[in-house]
Amino acid sequence: MTGSPKVRCLNLLAFDTSTDILSAAVQSGGPGPAVTLVHEAAGGAQASAALIPAIEQLLSQAGLRLRELDAIVFGRGPGSFTGLRTACSVAQGLGFGAGVPVLPVPTLLAIAEQARLSHGATRVVAVLDARMDEIYWAAYAYEGGGWRQQGDFGLAAPEALLVPHGWVLAGNAFTAYGARLPRAAACVEAMPTASALLSLAPALIAAGQAGPAAHALPLYIRDKVAQTTDERAALRAALPARP
Repeated sequence: MTGSPKVRCLNLLAFDTSTDILSAAVQSGGPGPAVTLVHEAAGGAQASAALIPAIEQLLSQAGLRLRELDAIVFGRGPGSFTGLRTACSVAQGLGFGAGVPVLPVPTLLAIAEQARLSHGATRVVAVLDARMDEIYWAAYAYEGGGWRQQGDFGLAAPEALLVPHGWVLAGNAFTAYGARLPRAAACVEAMPTASALLSLAPALIAAGQAGPAAHALPLYIRDKVAQTTDERAALRAALPARP
């Protein structure tokens, strides 16, 4: 009687440049246990120059070539406009060049997964600092071994966010807007890390969400990059005075 065949772990490259942190990782499946290598550094304006060298270093350390990857996983947004363009262009270029599928993952979903991995959270309102005195947000419930998004993505002033009773608020908006965010069962710092992307990838790939390189497109919730001076003054005037 023979045992069940061993399932090969996937060879994956993952990266996110949607915030001020550049996060990249490579998972090498190989014949044995999966090996994961992680690189994190300053992002923002530096991400466009630093991402490809970081990828090359990780692949070299893992002993992988681009064409041996099963997928290129990346954070598609929402987030920094410049960062999203960097991630999408790199994913698309590498995918086209190596003939490897790409897997775009919402950054807010990656935040929910990081909150689960780090804090055991299963009902998460994920938030990202959207600048311009607003936050990006989405709600996720972990059920049956996977995440289900509750409703659509949102963009709102921090005090306008609604957090259901018993849900965890997770993300990177606490330093900028902590006093203006609603109370929650717990508030945890969580970023859309490459490690979270790697954790999400197998189920998303199995669900058929990886596709050709042309699918490496950003998710923009806000189309406007900047406010005028008058718009910023009007927004400040509309906000309630802080105690």
